[in-house]
Amino acid sequence: MTSRQRTADSNSLSPRRRTVVKAAAATAVLAAPLAAAIPARAAEAPAFLHGVASGDPLPDGILLWTRVTPTAEAVPGSGLGPDTEVAWTVAKDKAFTQVVAKGSVTATAASDHTVKADVRGLAPATDYWFRFSAGGTDSPAARTRTAPAADAAVTNLRFGVVSCANWEAGYFSSYRHLAARGDLDAWLHLGDYIYEYGTGEYGTRDTVVRQHAPTHEILTLADYRIRHGKYKTDPDLKALHAVAPVVAIWDDHEFANDAWSGGAENHTEGAEGAWTARQAAAKQAYFEWMPVRPALAGTTYRRLRFGKLADLSLLDLRSFRSQQVAVGNGSVDDPDRTITGRAQLDWLKAGLTSSDTTWRLVGNSVMISPFAIGSLSADLLKPLAELLGLPKEGLALNTDQWDGYTDDRRELLAHLRSNAIRNTVFLTGDIHMAWANDVPVDAGTYPLSASAATEFVVTSVTSDNLDDLLKVPEGTVTALAAPVIQLANRHVHWVDTDRHGYGVLDITADRAQMDYYVLSDKTKANATSSWARSYRTRTGTQKVERTYNPV
Repeated sequence: MTSRQRTADSNSLSPRRRTVVKAAAATAVLAAPLAAAIPARAAEAPAFLHGVASGDPLPDGILLWTRVTPTAEAVPGSGLGPDTEVAWTVAKDKAFTQVVAKGSVTATAASDHTVKADVRGLAPATDYWFRFSAGGTDSPAARTRTAPAADAAVTNLRFGVVSCANWEAGYFSSYRHLAARGDLDAWLHLGDYIYEYGTGEYGTRDTVVRQHAPTHEILTLADYRIRHGKYKTDPDLKALHAVAPVVAIWDDHEFANDAWSGGAENHTEGAEGAWTARQAAAKQAYFEWMPVRPALAGTTYRRLRFGKLADLSLLDLRSFRSQQVAVGNGSVDDPDRTITGRAQLDWLKAGLTSSDTTWRLVGNSVMISPFAIGSLSADLLKPLAELLGLPKEGLALNTDQWDGYTDDRRELLAHLRSNAIRNTVFLTGDIHMAWANDVPVDAGTYPLSASAATEFVVTSVTSDNLDDLLKVPEGTVTALAAPVIQLANRHVHWVDTDRHGYGVLDITADRAQMDYYVLSDKTKANATSSWARSYRTRTGTQKVERTYNPV
């Protein structure tokens, strides 16, 4: 590991958005035949039109993925095409002269002709090359990397970090720039890998940059498969999947906006079918199309370890949560409401307690740090808050986040404090802004009260943020909003409400540092990338501080 070379490289908001960041007037629907949105097919089948990918690295293994198109008509979601034998090969070199593992799996219409190979018996902390073959056709070759041995004294880890990629809002240049680095152990996708809306129905600054498929809101298994398939034709996404393993969790848009265990804001029971059927279809398509190893049937919560340096607990904050409540509703404090579900919260607490790594990373799809106004934390005002039924931690602006489920948050943070669990870092997406936060035990009295953890939130790859929603020049809103946000939320060290991009998390025994990168223009396929800011958490501090150079 240590010898491996690293190279650096408004007032009118739509009701169908769950935060101030996710609101925009729907644009006109752009009609186009579905056939026009399907990728051009090779002259002869079979073909590997959707690239190859790897994920969930283990010390001795990796999960490989591809989708084969056995015949021209066997497009995603069609249910057509014959069973096809797909061979896979893993080698130490790109030329495949040093093959270390191989096998085969059958692609069928029942799994939308997607295949996975969970390869074991590999060496830890090692780069490998892999490819698939079918009917005399080879897929592109791709690189992956195994995790360090569980007991390895790892000097350094580096992860790309992304979330919220709306196809219609722009190009996925963030993926291209991460792929070009060549120094990632893995990359984390923290949710909203796809979006469920119909054409023009989600924020795009009133301009659909490129049309997705299908053009209607996705509801059925075929719909979700087509949408996943469209995303997997993006050249920048394919490039990133081909150079490093992904570790992914879902948020709501892999299902529908503001999804919870029994429904979603963007789902009309009956008119759009049964939620149970839609949720099942979305989950099936996700596990077919993503190189994700489900820990439990139908969930994405699981844990990966990277030597003695870090473990990564990955959360599923949609499958078990209670329905969201209205902003300002005191029931956010109801102990019977949950964002994790009892079993998952107990699993997370137990894992944090038993961890013997230097760092405890938590892949977390919605922000855990409070983002509130109207704090009533002073002792004299707490009885009034209780009498009026106001939230104990202030008026939350987004009850889809942990702010809407404060009892779960209090239990988790109290657990960290009472067990003296250090170096817990939440890695978060969802809100389409970049943040660097302490995670206070009592936000109302912070910084006099303790910080139990820290949180790095990455902005969106393309999904609209505040300047997009208000249609003002980039940076306008941040200049006005950031001081107000920080005044009301003293645990927030930095917030950028306006720009798109990605993060690079670099970890050593001494610190965990997030370098924030931004794009020049999400609507341009050749957008450039530049470093914006960096923040770090030094070991043992549970606090964020600014640092003035990227790693």
